[in-house]
Amino acid sequence: MTAPTPAPFADAAQSWNKRFEGEGFHFGTEPNAWLAEHAGMWSPGQRVLCVADGEGRNSVWLARRSLAVDAFDIAPVGVEKARRLAAAQGVTVDYAVADCDGFDWKAGHYDGVAAIFVQFADPPMRERLFANMTRCLRPGGVLVLQGYTPKQLEYGTGGPPFVSHLYTPAMLREAFADLEIVTLREYEAELAEGKGHRGLSALVGLVARRR
Repeated sequence: MTAPTPAPFADAAQSWNKRFEGEGFHFGTEPNAWLAEHAGMWSPGQRVLCVADGEGRNSVWLARRSLAVDAFDIAPVGVEKARRLAAAQGVTVDYAVADCDGFDWKAGHYDGVAAIFVQFADPPMRERLFANMTRCLRPGGVLVLQGYTPKQLEYGTGGPPFVSHLYTPAMLREAFADLEIVTLREYEAELAEGKGHRGLSALVGLVARRR
């Protein structure tokens, strides 16, 4: 009898705690390039949420740009490292340990949402997550999102090995149909984000505004 295949990310907190343990930073401490390219969509003092922020590289960088930043992640080990990184860089971020369904999504609360490689989410979770990200934006609020496309399975340089978790431009257009698409780009680039994302990668980036 063939053993059943374990569900992807079946014990997400334990899996990510394992990746984040140790002194180094799994995805490095520099911000994601797509986020850095488009963070000018937000002005100093605006409130931005970093979704599944891991060890804090993106939230800390945004806080250094004088944004008011909230962030959450399912892994306590990652959140604790993020808090230490924020303290070391002299910024304040409001961190929470929560999963995507358990986070307190406040409707119309944020000027921005940063969702960078949140591809642990299977299609049902992703539908809920994307709906919450849309709902928590204020009118005029901006979402900045990046993910891998199915072609990434050929490269194996990061991301989940499950096509169901990957993004296409058409899927993102449909998922965020209630938002105004500012930029939607499918492209390839060399990533050097710690040891987690490294090498030629098949990417899609989205910038969208709530009407």
